[in-house]
Amino acid sequence: MPRRFIRRDNWEFGGQPTPAEGTSGEPKSRKRRLATTLVFTTLFFAGASLAAVAGNQFGPLPGEDNQQLAGDTTTTDAGTPPVATDDTSTAVAAPVDAGAGPADASTDATATTDATATATPTDTTSDATPVDDTTPPASLTGPSTAGTAAIPTATAAKQSAKQTAKAARGWKATKLRTILLPKLKPAPPPEIEGPPSAATIWLNSQLPDPTPPALRLSPKFASNLKATAKASGLNWATMLGILRARGATGHNPANRPTLRKLAGRLSSYGPAKGDWARIVSYSGDTSFADRAAALARYDRAVGLKGLVKGLEAAKKSIATRLLSDPNVSIYEGGRNDIVQNKVDVRVLAVIAYLRESFGQVTVSSLVSGHRLYARPGVISAHISGHALDVSGLGDTPIQGHQEPGGITERAVRDILFLPTEVMPRQVISLLGLGGASFPMADHYNHIHIGF
Repeated sequence: MPRRFIRRDNWEFGGQPTPAEGTSGEPKSRKRRLATTLVFTTLFFAGASLAAVAGNQFGPLPGEDNQQLAGDTTTTDAGTPPVATDDTSTAVAAPVDAGAGPADASTDATATTDATATATPTDTTSDATPVDDTTPPASLTGPSTAGTAAIPTATAAKQSAKQTAKAARGWKATKLRTILLPKLKPAPPPEIEGPPSAATIWLNSQLPDPTPPALRLSPKFASNLKATAKASGLNWATMLGILRARGATGHNPANRPTLRKLAGRLSSYGPAKGDWARIVSYSGDTSFADRAAALARYDRAVGLKGLVKGLEAAKKSIATRLLSDPNVSIYEGGRNDIVQNKVDVRVLAVIAYLRESFGQVTVSSLVSGHRLYARPGVISAHISGHALDVSGLGDTPIQGHQEPGGITERAVRDILFLPTEVMPRQVISLLGLGGASFPMADHYNHIHIGF
């Protein structure tokens, strides 16, 4: 029986011999703990030595405000990035057996105190410098935290933190100035043919009808206007010019009773020579007469058909009338431009308007014969048929007749009285009368009219 009991105990202890009753496993366990503690202590001091060597290698450069450790003479290149070492935290976190004796406990406590003293400056610096998206790179904020971690006093750590924060603020200010302040490189001058207030951007594409359906007269109103004017011995354009100068626009500027009343007043003043004299007799205002007479001449130039159906619909009839009129002088290339339908209807309307105003007009440039570029890099509006040059009016040349009160000034003023839908964007001569007109020295012998 005793022999069987011993076999069972051997099996229960995993095949190991059972210790005697008077012996204990405590001495052997104590030795194991001492060995483990010695191993971890050795690892800790080895890590601390590596951290110290790394701190020396990545310390501040000579000339920096931060102090270096006594006896540290090793520095690195400015381009070497800082390396953060976690050996200290690893050593502190190393587990220590709770059953260690007094000698082991004192050794671990000493190691822990050294590690805490070493890590204190680094933690202070980290708290003093907030980390956000605008934190500058390490090369702008001074020495890295690995170098400042070796400073033994709290005062030096605080100074390092202040210097780092100051460098960060300076970097932010420099970055904001770079973003907010404009570049000092001057902008290139604008490419214009005159003052900025009258500059034109030439699209050189086909323009739509200047008289859309909303601006056209209704056939009924046109019929009533023509019948009323004929019955009173008046010209329908004179009556329409007065209505337009008063601000009556749209499909039906006036009803039939209003047309009859206007015709009666105009005819009561007796015969008058020209629209302007009749309108002055009617209104007593020369400024109003200038405006109304100019509108009347424009309406007569484009015809009642163009006012009802649109200028594009009347373009062929306007062109035919201009080409067959001996008082409209157009050079051979310009006549071919009109025949080949290269000229915009606005240009034809202005030619007809000047013919109506001065009795004779000389056109010196349309599309053919004009240079391609008006200025470097900008194609002239003449090439697309959106401009004309007038070199003479009323058998009087423009050259030598651009004095105040002369024929050029009268022509520019008449052009500025045109309706809004056909108002040019550029009227260039030696005179600047405001609006679309402005002077240029090289336009001494012609008036440039561009759309």
